[in-house]
Amino acid sequence: MAQFTFYTVAMSRGQIARWALHEAGADYDQVVFDWATRPAVLAELNPMNKVPTLVHHHGGHDHVVTECAAICHYLAETHPAAGLLPDAHEKASYFRWLFFAAGPLEQAVVAQSMGWEVPEGKSGMAGFGSLERTLDSLDAWFSTNDYVCGKRFTMADTYVGSQFIWGLRFGSIPERPAFRAYVERCTARPRYQEGLAVDAALIAEASGS
Repeated sequence: MAQFTFYTVAMSRGQIARWALHEAGADYDQVVFDWATRPAVLAELNPMNKVPTLVHHHGGHDHVVTECAAICHYLAETHPAAGLLPDAHEKASYFRWLFFAAGPLEQAVVAQSMGWEVPEGKSGMAGFGSLERTLDSLDAWFSTNDYVCGKRFTMADTYVGSQFIWGLRFGSIPERPAFRAYVERCTARPRYQEGLAVDAALIAEASGS
């Protein structure tokens, strides 16, 4: 048995976790399905019945990890030799932007995509304020920093980078020079390309192409 079992749908947020698995060099088996054929065990492992769901077989126990940001950091923690954890001076930026992307950024993008309007005077309650303010905060960072932790790629970039890769691809995040340059740096990574190829092959197989 591999060290990890990875439950995923090829065209989903599972692509984020797969990139993280490859960056970490993790030993994993995959259970791939589509939304209509989700195995019963998925709901047992993850009551949200969603992907990605990762199971770590360790020390005679099975540890279940869900939520993409958590999976990414967990893989960095369990594979320290991969060099993807922040050092003492990078931790503030690492956790700041990892949780910012998992919270305000995703909330703002989803709200915009759903057509949800924050009522006048209620932006403070929304957490993200507005999509524009959220994007301005990240634009300011990536205009002067190559990655989440400055000049060095860390595991936080698999999550934050994925938000921008998908956002620019599908138009849920508008094009800005700093965002495009960040995406190009992330997608040039061999382990990103490696993981993407796996999911692309699965998608092609499912579509019969």
